[in-house]
Amino acid sequence: MTITLHARAALLDMDGTLVDSTAVVERLWLEWARPHGLDPETVLRTVHGRQGHQSMALLLPDRDHAVNLDENQQMLRRESEDVDGVVEIAGAAAFLSALASFPHAIVTSADVRLMTARMGAASLTVPRLAVTAESVSRSKPDPEGFLRAAAELGIEASDCVVFEDSAAGIRAGQDAGMTVIGVGPHAPSFGPAHHVDDLTSVRIVASGDGFDVLLG
Repeated sequence: MTITLHARAALLDMDGTLVDSTAVVERLWLEWARPHGLDPETVLRTVHGRQGHQSMALLLPDRDHAVNLDENQQMLRRESEDVDGVVEIAGAAAFLSALASFPHAIVTSADVRLMTARMGAASLTVPRLAVTAESVSRSKPDPEGFLRAAAELGIEASDCVVFEDSAAGIRAGQDAGMTVIGVGPHAPSFGPAHHVDDLTSVRIVASGDGFDVLLG
């Protein structure tokens, strides 16, 4: 059964949605967590979809936030330099190509350097508009990034469709008043409006004042 949604803009998460960076994310974050004696499952459940300093604040709530900000910069540098195993999510290149003539943007918790490194490693084209960590004052699950992208594209939030994989990202899209499509095996448990296993199950077709998103 094919589900058809109409939209005027698509807002795309990066990690877990366009690129599979699971190996490097888990490798570096578990290495960071080990000296603190943190439970690995708790760490991996926390870090996906958020900016690093926010994840650190949740995992080490009594620590000076200035330390988190400093260590987050170190983590971003290491992640940008380590792209071993970073690949595209199946169908991502064709999906981005299909969106090329329509309003769309990346909305990611990565900074520009990390976004550029991972998209390059996966051989994916970065959209003209990218809302990155430098662009916002609050990380997902706050909806600021999605709302900023919609405003810069000149599209009402209700006319935007969000593609996300993480709990924080899906919550952010929902709180922005947008239709959220979950991507990947873990997304359904976070309550998106719709779900696909990967981007090979998504088609984009011009329609009226925007485009139709066909799922399935």
